[in-house]
Amino acid sequence: MPIRSATEADIDSLLPFEHLGREALCRCARGGFVYAVELDGETVGVLRYGLFWQAIPFLDLIFLAPKARGKGIGAEAVRLWEAEMKLRGFYDVLTSTQADETARRFYEKLGYRRAGGFYPPGQQAEELIYSKRLEE
Repeated sequence: MPIRSATEADIDSLLPFEHLGREALCRCARGGFVYAVELDGETVGVLRYGLFWQAIPFLDLIFLAPKARGKGIGAEAVRLWEAEMKLRGFYDVLTSTQADETARRFYEKLGYRRAGGFYPPGQQAEELIYSKRLEE
């Protein structure tokens, strides 16, 4: 299995893939919102989410080391996260990416549909919001 729930013991191995600081990442991990992505027993990435409006899982970040990209690991990690969200009783999920990033194609291949966008303060490119209805 390429992803597993992260614990505080994983924080040092996850920090290279994150823009959050140690304390914020620890809080997220304690809340069950962080997953370690692994390849051959080595941490090669992170998947982190939150709850939009405290009701809809929002995939905040998936980031993989270059050596783990292009192997289907990211797609499998997202599918496993979606399955976990469904087990928790959620049937809709959200994510976002900048319009000038290639991640939009990644999400579209996984069945995400564009739901809107906005320009966050200080960001030059539009932030695209994507949604997906999980099969019931």
